[in-house]
Amino acid sequence: MSDTINPTAGGSESRPAGKALTGHTGAGTAPETRGRTTIADSVVEKIVGMATREVPGIHSLGSGMARTLGAVTDKVAGGRPSVSRGVKVEVGERQAAVDLAVVVEYGVAIVDIAADVRTSVITAVERMTGLEVVEVNITVDDVHLPDEEDEEVEGRVQ
Repeated sequence: MSDTINPTAGGSESRPAGKALTGHTGAGTAPETRGRTTIADSVVEKIVGMATREVPGIHSLGSGMARTLGAVTDKVAGGRPSVSRGVKVEVGERQAAVDLAVVVEYGVAIVDIAADVRTSVITAVERMTGLEVVEVNITVDDVHLPDEEDEEVEGRVQ
């Protein structure tokens, strides 16, 4: 009886059983050297959108036109609002930069809410992705007044 292991790919080579593999493999090799992880911009955009919406005093995300078009799209496309509306990110191999357009509730201190949003976004992105967030740029596009109705778009079907 031979003490060899035949490859399963159909080749004719064999190697002795129990021989350690060379290169970046084996039980002692760090997991981060065993492949590559790529994180899409859209993934980071969703994380940023959720982290921003969790901050008290944020009414919505997006500029005026994006909110209007988004309301129409949400109605037509089945009523699921876009989590990443108003969010733009640039993702590199190790870092990410974030641009946000937000609408704040009337009465909140914009400087304080911007600091809270930055903290929330940086914490969520760095914890979930391992990327370093180098900047979070925030544009306050509007203030939601207490007596304002949310933009409702009439649907054709009820």
